[in-house]
Order: sequence, then structure tokens, then C-alpha cells
Amino acid sequence: MTQLRQKMLEELQRRNYSHRTAKTYVRIVRDFAEYFHQPPDKLGPEQIRRYQAHLLQAKKLAPATVSQYVSALRILFVKTLRRHFLAEYIRFPKSRKRLPTVLSPEEVARLLDSARNLYHRTVLMTLYSTAMRRAELCRLKVRDVDSKRMMIRIDQGKGGRDRDVPWSPTLLETLRIYWHWMKPTTYLFPSTVKGVRADVPITPNVVWLACRHAAQRAGIS
Repeated sequence: MTQLRQKMLEELQRRNYSHRTAKTYVRIVRDFAEYFHQPPDKLGPEQIRRYQAHLLQAKKLAPATVSQYVSALRILFVKTLRRHFLAEYIRFPKSRKRLPTVLSPEEVARLLDSARNLYHRTVLMTLYSTAMRRAELCRLKVRDVDSKRMMIRIDQGKGGRDRDVPWSPTLLETLRIYWHWMKPTTYLFPSTVKGVRADVPITPNVVWLACRHAAQRAGIS
């Protein structure tokens, strides 16, 4: 590990960025340096401008994705290398505000009914009922479910914040059926290790695939 990379990681840790975000930012800086075949601390405003243009025009990345690159480069140049004057050269791209696509109640019902099994159905129902993020769902523990208060506690969600979210009686009924079937110990949605069920959390990709497969079976694009 180079001294600069270590210094950037320490800066991210000091600011309490998640491990996943820190890993992504380090990868972005590495890609930036590899694009110009030079160490990142040897690059400046002209390279930053050209790289942003490359991301938008050549790679056709969405403005939201480019904004992540901008955030990583700002951490490198402004916070780690203390080159504050470069902040004006590392601009966030303009993004069009679009209304989200919202499924109708009939489509939601069709999606849930198309889940492959009880496990996937419960995962999707929990997402829909609570509006929590995939990564938050993966870390849910049995103790986080409070059936008396009809609340699910999310520990250290996005931004490192804890919060309680309400859930529906319909989800409660499904969770009870799921619990008697799965009997989870620590994590509400345990994963597998070498094909055997284990008391470890699932990955966000498992949740994404469960949703994708159900959508395909339900005929929802």
C-alpha cells in the first residue's frame, strides 16, 4: 500500500465513511491515476477536467455515478493533499431531476406473488413495507424486530444513523411464518457458506437478484 493511499484511507476513516465507500473511493482514485499513467498526486486541474469529460462523454456514465467520482477526487485533492484551490475544478455534474417510477398496488402484489420462495418473498415484503435500503436489510438481526411496537430498528444505517421504521400487520404475519420455517438465530436473513445455511448476513446482491427474478416472472420491466 502506498503512503498516499494509506493517508487517504485514514482521512476517510477519520470522517467515519463506511468501509464500502472507502473501498470505492480508493478504486476511483486508482482508475484516475491509471488513466494518465501517473501517480494521482502528480495530476492537476487539466487532468481532472479531461477525466470528467471522459467519464461523461466516452464512458457515458450517468451524472449520479460521475458525482461519486467527483466526491472521491475531492477527498483526495482537497481533504488528503490539502490542495483546497482545486475544489473549484472538481465540479459536480448537473443532473436532471426525474420523478421515480412507482409500481401500482397491483404490480406490487404481482411482484411479491412471483417470488421464488418464502425466503425471497419475505425479503421483498420487508423492503416494500419498510422502505429500508438493501444493505440495511442484509444486516437486520432478529432482535431488531419489535412485534409489540410494530417497529424494526435499523442500526447504523446510511450516514451512520440509527432509526426505527414502522411495518404493516401483513408483514408481521409473513415474518411469523418465515421465522417458524427458517428459525434464524442472529441475522434475520441468514446466508450460506459453501452451500450450507450459516449464521452470517446475506449480501446486497442476493436481495437484488431476488427482486430481479420476481420482476421477470411477474412481467415487470
